[in-house]
Amino acid sequence: MPRQILRANASNPASRVSIISQHLAGVPPASTLTPSNSNSLSSIHARSLSSSPTFNMSSQPDHPTLLIPGPIEFDDAVLQSMSHYSESHVGPGFVATFGETLSMLRKLFQTTSPSSQPFVISGSGTLGWDLVAANLVEPGEDVLVLSTGYFSDGFADCLRLYGANVDIVKAPVGSRPQLPEIESALKSKKYKMVTVTHVDTSTGVLSELQKLSETVKSVSPDTLLIVDGVCSVAGEEIDFDAWKLDGVVTASQKAIGCPAGLSISMFSGKAMDAFKARKSQPGSYFASMKNWTPIMQNYEAKKPSYFATPSPQLVHALHTALSLILAKPLSERFAKHKEVSDKIKKTVTDLGLKQVAGNPEDQAHGMTAVYLPESIKATDLLPKLANSGVIFAGGIHKEIASKYIRFGHMGVSVTDPARGDINKALAALENGLTACGYQKA
Repeated sequence: MPRQILRANASNPASRVSIISQHLAGVPPASTLTPSNSNSLSSIHARSLSSSPTFNMSSQPDHPTLLIPGPIEFDDAVLQSMSHYSESHVGPGFVATFGETLSMLRKLFQTTSPSSQPFVISGSGTLGWDLVAANLVEPGEDVLVLSTGYFSDGFADCLRLYGANVDIVKAPVGSRPQLPEIESALKSKKYKMVTVTHVDTSTGVLSELQKLSETVKSVSPDTLLIVDGVCSVAGEEIDFDAWKLDGVVTASQKAIGCPAGLSISMFSGKAMDAFKARKSQPGSYFASMKNWTPIMQNYEAKKPSYFATPSPQLVHALHTALSLILAKPLSERFAKHKEVSDKIKKTVTDLGLKQVAGNPEDQAHGMTAVYLPESIKATDLLPKLANSGVIFAGGIHKEIASKYIRFGHMGVSVTDPARGDINKALAALENGLTACGYQKA
């Protein structure tokens, strides 16, 4: 399908739900975690898997290794911090923890600008779409969505629901829109916002951000550049200030390495000014920046505040996850994800398989989407992988859903090689293909 700009059509939500649920086929239920109680971060770290050279010292029950593009495997320390005793969400202990968490997010996103505003709100990564659509765009304003797959299109659906006029620059499956066509679209009309999915989880396609930002700022300097970083933050480099990004939305359960349940985002001073200048009220009550901004600012200043109840246990887990991430230079973390990704992609190639993202420059470093041989179905292979103790995900892109599988490799499975997660997965993949009758040509 040629690249084109098109007016987004209404989608079928039921169809999208059906597609995304297919990856669950043949996967046994995960074990229930019952972590030991601990209130001391230092004692948690002492028992942490990441500080231990052997997997059997983990406090987690035996379970299949989860290598889907999120949720991912979690460090023991993160899970154990979830067992923090109950406390008031406006008490001094939690307020201090939440404030530190918000400040650490500035380091993760690489922003030192005092006008940048972090948000941590109970909800999934999808809540980030609502936060953008309800606050930064008013009904009737034009938005340009750069589509690389299922989740890019989902963002367009959300924006349209809030009344935005959505145009899409759509790339063929497995690739991304190119700068010349994006520049042409930006010259065709005045867009309030451009959205880009940094890593579209449905295809494993990685979008380039730095040159994209330069193009947007050059052609249409008033246009906001918003990044869906749900499957990229903490696994792919994002330099918020240097790249002049206006917003990045993400979630807790992917490369950040915290259980699902937190919508995490960062917005520039320019984006916050755009919100303040809107003529109509935000389109959502719960996802309103008007309601949440003073809460976040108060928490970061270590002042108790209330709009809606946060999850103290999840915030403790996020605090621990960020502490582990920031204990080493971010550059090392990004390099490690690239190193492991290169190893996985080489193995995939050596097995005679192809990736959905065909161009190496378009390939994400936290996941790999792999086309299956024509003779093998995902519903045959995935159960065999599960029987080997490894969980991969099936395909969800509607045009190719039955033809590929997805291998998530981010967070502790990458940064702690002593776990053996990646080697175990690669061996399981090769053995599973063989058991399905596959022979490399």
